[in-house]
Amino acid sequence: MTGSSDEKDDQAPATSGRSRSLATARLRDHGARIVWLVCLVLALIMAIAAFSYALEANENNKLVELFRDLADAFDLGFFDLDNPVKEFQNPNGAVKTALFNYGIATVVYLVLGRVLERLIRP
Repeated sequence: MTGSSDEKDDQAPATSGRSRSLATARLRDHGARIVWLVCLVLALIMAIAAFSYALEANENNKLVELFRDLADAFDLGFFDLDNPVKEFQNPNGAVKTALFNYGIATVVYLVLGRVLERLIRP
């Protein structure tokens, strides 16, 4: 009888360590998914803003305004349309500039999200 009691005591720390390890792995998995989702949403915002320029959407529309404002806020400072990475001239210079700069920002968010997800995930 005493042998079975000792066996239970020996298994308790191992089980506790495994459950902590499993909980940490689950937490890291959820964190990685959240990071990927945030980067995916930011990439989607940048892409929608770029297409709003390409499709010459009504600038007075609140939804178009919202996406363009969000893209301006999340352009990482490098892909700003006021100081772009590459600026195109006429014809359609503004559209080409928006597509180029916001397109690169979209790709950067997707790559960054995937890299961070791989680093965080167990």
